[in-house]
Amino acid sequence: MELLHSLILGIVEGVTEFLPISSTGHMILTSYLLGIKGEVVNAFEVFIQLGAILAVVVLYRHRFVCLLDFKSKQGFSGLRGLSMLAVTSLPILVLGKLTESFIKSHLFNPVTVSWALAIGGVVLLFIERFRFSDSVDSIDKMDWKNALKIGLFQCLALCPGVSRAASTIIGGMFTGLQRTVAAEYSFLAAVPIMLIVCLKDLLEIWHQLGPNDITAFGIGFGVAFVSALLAVKTFILMLQRSSMAPFGVYRILVAILFFILMQNRPLS
Repeated sequence: MELLHSLILGIVEGVTEFLPISSTGHMILTSYLLGIKGEVVNAFEVFIQLGAILAVVVLYRHRFVCLLDFKSKQGFSGLRGLSMLAVTSLPILVLGKLTESFIKSHLFNPVTVSWALAIGGVVLLFIERFRFSDSVDSIDKMDWKNALKIGLFQCLALCPGVSRAASTIIGGMFTGLQRTVAAEYSFLAAVPIMLIVCLKDLLEIWHQLGPNDITAFGIGFGVAFVSALLAVKTFILMLQRSSMAPFGVYRILVAILFFILMQNRPLS
């Protein structure tokens, strides 16, 4: 890992992790363009996700503190809040375990990602043409049905390039959440899933890292943290004033760009 690669990948991870444009897809495509691969790169891409996770924990620290208030039985707090996160997380954890080998062997490549980006972009544009019931104007007003439906939509993100953020936000809108509420719950629901996956993957590949990787990993972690802080704040402001349509257009344009690039560069 060169330091420049650490900086670039850290920015890409932080900016894309919580936006509906697929961080996994962008990391695969960025690594492809940079011409870097291998177990150290894979470990790095997993590790810097922890920086993005920390950004959400810092920004929504009041929400996470409320989850520790076990005396409360109202709203998104205590056991009720933790149970809702569990209901959202369980479907993708179970399905992910069952399909992990197939996904890693057949879907983690630039072609699949490009198609997923394009199709997801069209879906975002299509979804924004509908008027959904948006009676749920706060995370505290969510119920178990909301949490489960979002969890089922989240399973779509197992395909690289689909975007966990996009699938959960769309799922939230389908189940009655206002767009900004769906986005905020998407951020919160990302934390347990990402922690479990990151720690599992790191335990599997940590032994392959050496002292020389510490600097690169530290830079990537810090850059991902700062980038995610800025991206999440900006995203919420955008949703308060607009829709997700611009992200749909962006996904389609990025997919077209990479289809063009891949015509002139063999896949490896």
